[in-house]
Amino acid sequence: MTDWNAEQYSKFRQQRTLPARDLARAIPLKHARRIIDIGCGIGNSTAVLKDMYPAAQITGADLSDNMLASAREQHPELDFIRFDASTDFPSLTPGYDVVFSNACIQWVPNHPQLLRNMMSILRQGGVLAVQTPMNHEEPIHRIIDGLVRSSKWAHRFPTPRIFHNLTQEAYFDLLSDLAGDFTIWQTTYCHRMPSHQSIMEWYKGTGLRPYLSALSPQDAAAFESDVLQEVINAYPVRQNGEIIFRFPRFFFTAIK
Repeated sequence: MTDWNAEQYSKFRQQRTLPARDLARAIPLKHARRIIDIGCGIGNSTAVLKDMYPAAQITGADLSDNMLASAREQHPELDFIRFDASTDFPSLTPGYDVVFSNACIQWVPNHPQLLRNMMSILRQGGVLAVQTPMNHEEPIHRIIDGLVRSSKWAHRFPTPRIFHNLTQEAYFDLLSDLAGDFTIWQTTYCHRMPSHQSIMEWYKGTGLRPYLSALSPQDAAAFESDVLQEVINAYPVRQNGEIIFRFPRFFFTAIK
């Protein structure tokens, strides 16, 4: 898989940061000394944590060199490390007050083990705080999945993207075993989009990225065009000319 594109991802910084702010506000700790932000991306979520806990030692961790370069450029006052959430937890020194992860774990396999790893580096009484998109029933996801499996495109995607998220019930059971206490909730954000192309630009930074990167430039343009046509049909324009782009996100906080 090709590296992430920080510039593309940053086009909707404000909308992408809102869930991070909501998650950070839900952390049931007034004070924290050590925090790690798993999947920090361009550092927007790490900056949210620094605003909330200005005295804490906060580290942003991400696998993408492109994202990390952008994070370091935009937030030189913060610390960032290259980190693979599938393999690198043993390299971290335990004792964190908060392990934070906003819109990352959907890209990481084996969530039962991942959550155990996240909890393992917390101190007793520390908090795991996670947000992950759960928008697989939304039109944009059904459109992409349908096209990837269609007779026109299926031969171009022999290994379609695997979605690693579990069900909310499965997370409930995992947290029941791993945490002393936990809270789960879902929020659906209704983003105001100025055009259908804006929805495409949003998804080119995330969900469309694995598919477009697997194609030649010519085929990627054709695939993008097919997606756009269905997006136009699926997302009606409102009276003021804008489009409602619904985006459900699943949250949980868990105390070790």
